[in-house]
Amino acid sequence: MIARTLTALALWATLPLVACAQAPEIIRPEVVARYPHDANAFTQGLFIHEGELFESTGRVGQSSLRRVALETGIVEQSVAIAPPIFGEGSARIGDHIYMLSWVSERGFIFDADTFEQVDSFTYPGEGWGLTHDGTHLILSDGTPELRFLDPETMTLAHSIQVTLNGRPVRRLNELEWIDGRIWANIWETRSIVRIDPETGIVDAMIDLAALIPAEVAGRRDAVANGIAWNAQTGQIYVTGKLWPTLFEIRLPESTE
Repeated sequence: MIARTLTALALWATLPLVACAQAPEIIRPEVVARYPHDANAFTQGLFIHEGELFESTGRVGQSSLRRVALETGIVEQSVAIAPPIFGEGSARIGDHIYMLSWVSERGFIFDADTFEQVDSFTYPGEGWGLTHDGTHLILSDGTPELRFLDPETMTLAHSIQVTLNGRPVRRLNELEWIDGRIWANIWETRSIVRIDPETGIVDAMIDLAALIPAEVAGRRDAVANGIAWNAQTGQIYVTGKLWPTLFEIRLPESTE
C-alpha cells in the first residue's frame, strides 16, 4: 500500500480519539509461541483452513498465493501472480480460494487443492483485505467501509462503516473473522481493531508494538499485517510484512 495522508504515529495517536464510556479497551496480547516466517514475504493475506496455513503476498513481480508449513515457515505450494498485478488479501470458502489485487479492480479464484486459477471477478475501487463470515466474503478497500459480497455472484449484499468513538476508521487492511467479530490490521500502524460486524463499531484495539521484530523495527513498509484464526482450536496467529517471525498470541482472559 502507498501511504495516504497520515503517518503511522499520527494515526496511532488519533485512533483512540476521545475518552468516553464507549471507548474500546486497548489490549496487549500474550505471546504463546513463535514460528519462522519468510522475511521476503510482503504479507497481504493470512488464514488457516483445517489446520493448514495459507498466505497471499504482494508487490508487483513478487505476488503469490502460498500454502505454508506453520511449524517451519517453509513454502510447500505456491502460485505466482504475474505482473502488473499487485496481490492483496485472500480467503477460502468451500473448495475455492479468493484473492484480491490492489488497484487492478480484479480478483482471482483458485482451486484450493491445486492452486489452479478457475475464474476471476471484478470490483470497483481498491482491494486490500479479505475474509468471510461463512456466508459472505468481506472486503476492505482502505476506506472505513467493509463490503459483504455474495461469493457466488460477487455482488454487494451490504456494507458497514467502521467507527471508533463515533468517528470513521480508515486504512482497514488485512482482515480475519474471529469468533463472530472482524479483526483488521490498520495500515502503517502496530494496531489491530476488533469490529462488531453488525454495527461496525470498534470494541477493542490489539496493540502489537511488543511483537515487532528487531530486524524490521523502524522500517515503514515492514508493518504488522496478517491475522489467522484456527476455528477448530481457537488459536490466533499474527505476523507482518517482511517479518521473520509468525506469532501465536492469546488475549488476556478478561477480554475474551
